[in-house]
Amino acid sequence: MLPPPLTLRRFCCCCSALEAAAAFTVTTTKRNLVFLGSPQVSASVLDALLDSSQAPNSIFQLAAIVTQPPSGRGRGRKLMPSPVAQHAIDRGFPQDRILTPERAGEETFLSDLRALNPELCVTAAYGNILPNKFLEIPPCGTVNIHPSLLPLYRGAAPVQRALQDGIAETGVSLAYTVRELDSGPVIAYERVVVDDIIKAPELLATLFNIGSTILLRKLPSIFDGTARLKAQPQDHTKATMAPKLSNDESWLSFDQEAKVIHNKVRAFAGWPGTRAKFQVIDMNGHPNDLEIKIITTRVSDASGSKESRDEITFVGSALLVPCAGHSWLEILELQPPGKKAMSARDFWNGLRGQKLKLL
Repeated sequence: MLPPPLTLRRFCCCCSALEAAAAFTVTTTKRNLVFLGSPQVSASVLDALLDSSQAPNSIFQLAAIVTQPPSGRGRGRKLMPSPVAQHAIDRGFPQDRILTPERAGEETFLSDLRALNPELCVTAAYGNILPNKFLEIPPCGTVNIHPSLLPLYRGAAPVQRALQDGIAETGVSLAYTVRELDSGPVIAYERVVVDDIIKAPELLATLFNIGSTILLRKLPSIFDGTARLKAQPQDHTKATMAPKLSNDESWLSFDQEAKVIHNKVRAFAGWPGTRAKFQVIDMNGHPNDLEIKIITTRVSDASGSKESRDEITFVGSALLVPCAGHSWLEILELQPPGKKAMSARDFWNGLRGQKLKLL
């Protein structure tokens, strides 16, 4: 039996008051699915759901999108919708069905969600804690695409912390959401080999693309309940945590080995990035301190290098920086203060013979 037409109060992210009244009428027998996501990397999951829902034989329809509220960005701090909200608008998704609560436990939001009669909610980097009052609403549950092999790297920054640890393998898990963080039974997962070059933004994109494929493959069993019966409980004794990054962590210390520093540069790529303090010595011996963003690095094989460990030199196409344990780090790309990102060669040429040292 079809539910009656629904008239809902919306938190439309493009309205000046952040809410609007609109009507959403269920006119098909497709199952109602609500997607929750916020950053750009979640857009691939949204695309997969939108494309699949529009197929003639689709078993579900995207009833609503839930995302973070508009935030101030840019120099003018202009209020802008989240990347997922903007992507949905660009794809023609009805703006009155984009919900942007400050918190997922708001009674008005929960009332609107109940009125949608969602059978399933899907999250992908939503960024808000889901209380029990939310989790009790969809009868088929809430499932999350998490970019790690659970129970490893539970938390806000699984890819970044995994890269920082220098792992050679990670993966993506599709798991039921429970009240405890990233602790629900795992429906499916896929392993991914990690090289020593890839950075966090690229690995995140890869894992969410794979996660989208897993989700679509498992949706029929999630809707009919067999996925819940077959889902594997996590071994909580093997859980590790992946706390969110902070800007204070972005500083590099060359008192560490080159491999440790290189892994941090890869892990912190995008936001917050990594930075280090250097000193430029001019021709008269006067020092000038510089705070430089480090963008791309690699571990040098110059373990037996005869280069001075007191100065930074330029070899091949990289700045060669001495690190702990007689190791060397090659800086390939960097961004000086007030300038665009540039190659190490361009930066070195700009020094015009001045010496470069670590602070």
